[in-house]
Amino acid sequence: MSEPMSVYVYGITKDSHPLDLNSLKGVGESPTELHVVRGDSLCAVVSEAPKDLSVARRDLAAHYEVLDRLWEDGTVLPLSFGFVAEDEDAVRAVLAEGAEQYAQRLDEFAGRAEFNVKGVQDEDSLLRDILATSEQARALNEATREGRGTYEDRVALGELVAQEVQRRQDALAAEILQALRPLASLERLAEPSQQYFVSASYLVDRERSEEFTRTARELAERYGEGVELRVRGPLPPYSFA
Repeated sequence: MSEPMSVYVYGITKDSHPLDLNSLKGVGESPTELHVVRGDSLCAVVSEAPKDLSVARRDLAAHYEVLDRLWEDGTVLPLSFGFVAEDEDAVRAVLAEGAEQYAQRLDEFAGRAEFNVKGVQDEDSLLRDILATSEQARALNEATREGRGTYEDRVALGELVAQEVQRRQDALAAEILQALRPLASLERLAEPSQQYFVSASYLVDRERSEEFTRTARELAERYGEGVELRVRGPLPPYSFA
């Protein structure tokens, strides 16, 4: 008697979902057909778990393509990449154990989509603006050009510029969040990084998707050169699952 096969799980839906899996390929170098594991009122979309699963473009793309297709046809609770269950019985047990919680989340996601917003600021443009508008920064910069000035001058310039960059980026991020927040039902913020001065995900009612996109585009146009506002969506609710 052969042992049960472990299964890779993509997402959870209600049993009312059309679950059209035609032409979709799963993860792995030689992906098997996708199929559905059914619980009492919920379903999980799965495939046989590959032995060669890796965090590579091929498998990540396959994972998200399945979820995108499911989301186009209905509401889906997307699972993170790499979720593997021991067998189909284990999947059914998970569906039964979390049935109430999963159904509630699916209801929250119904008719909504995720939008990701990331803000990038050109460092050279920002530095030029600081030097053009801050007399103290401009004076210190002149004093330390071409190796002149004291060590203390150079430290003071570096600290002043860093503080001014932080102040301006914080103000810019606050303005963006204030404009977008009223258009969404849920917001999830990531910590600012060296790359992005603002990084946020929003769960937006589909009837407000166009308004959300238009508002983000108008913000980007207002800031002009030196500030880029990257908006991805509509997407399945990856950040809220």
